[in-house]
Amino acid sequence: MGQSIYSVKQVNTYIKNMFTQDFLLQKIRIQGEVSNCKYHTSGHIYFSLKDESGSIACVMFAGQRKGLAFSMKNGDQVVASGSVSVYERDGRYQLYAKEIMLAGSGLLYERFQALKRSLEEMGMFAPEYKQPIPGGIRVLGVVTAPTGAAIRDICNVARRRNPGIQIILYPAQVQGAGAADSIVKGIQMLDAIHVDTMIVGRGGGSIEDLWAFNEEKVARAIFECNVPVISAVGHETDVTIADYVADMRAPTPSAAAELAVDDVNALLSRMEQYERRIRFLMQGKLTLTKQRLSGYQVQFGYLSPWQQIREKRQYLADQEDRLRDGMDKRLQSAKNRMLLLVERMKGLSPLDKLKQGYSYTEMPDGKAVTRIAQVREGDTVRIHVSDGSILAQVKEKEKRDE
Repeated sequence: MGQSIYSVKQVNTYIKNMFTQDFLLQKIRIQGEVSNCKYHTSGHIYFSLKDESGSIACVMFAGQRKGLAFSMKNGDQVVASGSVSVYERDGRYQLYAKEIMLAGSGLLYERFQALKRSLEEMGMFAPEYKQPIPGGIRVLGVVTAPTGAAIRDICNVARRRNPGIQIILYPAQVQGAGAADSIVKGIQMLDAIHVDTMIVGRGGGSIEDLWAFNEEKVARAIFECNVPVISAVGHETDVTIADYVADMRAPTPSAAAELAVDDVNALLSRMEQYERRIRFLMQGKLTLTKQRLSGYQVQFGYLSPWQQIREKRQYLADQEDRLRDGMDKRLQSAKNRMLLLVERMKGLSPLDKLKQGYSYTEMPDGKAVTRIAQVREGDTVRIHVSDGSILAQVKEKEKRDE
């Protein structure tokens, strides 16, 4: 029987399928030294991993670059995680890396990420559980090593800001076997004596040196502490699980002391500013109140009952004077009219007429004689003159032509 003949593509595809079906090769971690590292303009990274016995080609595509937290270079000892598969065009296999970590810290970093995800899912990092850092504290608790730069920095900064601050140190072991238990005990003891605020931390170091602050028992002790906790682990770039759980993270121990202890001199300066402002506001308030009081006094002078009575009395007196003047004028006017009428009456008085030579004649029955037809010759009439009357007899009548 003749043997089957396959194309290169068929063989490469068959081999690729074998790699794909192998579970171990689909999720593998390989440790080695980086060589031939090239950063392509497309964003892909091409490199090789080698050891004393051989090498393997590797590639990290641009979309996976978030899995690289450092700048990789030739000579680095790394642990690359990903899958091994065949590149069909060249017929060679290579590692398709998804995550690359420096060797030595790789396993610890993986544990760190796993614990971080677990505690975050429990809600231990949630903002609603964070306690506010109180102001004006009197007692500061510190959990750290009794020797070293961390405690010196904390004490120097705290006492500079507030010379009267009381610092209680729990001398904890912060590195090596038993460090996590020592830190937990320190947190619990300072919490039991009710310090105002607590700083938990140490100086910088490698991930191995800081690992005690990545232990779950330390995270739970910080989370369950009734006293507000400030974490101050390492330098500014170092981040631990304790930083996520604490009520506040400080980049350094010195910064933690700055955050925990109020600056008394600055506080006194603010108090003096507040005092000056209060005095200024009170002076302005007093001036305004005095002005209002003066205004009220003027208004009271106008609106006082006694002032009103005096004004009414003056008004009545003025009205009385006006009434008297009016009455006097009316009386004088009436007198003038009466005198005028008297003069007019004098011109019409019969007595005045008689004095002027006129006379008044009347019949015996007292009727005035105004026409000659009223009398006959021989009738007796009485003639009144200015100083008496004359009894006369009619002798003759003579009618005047009209």
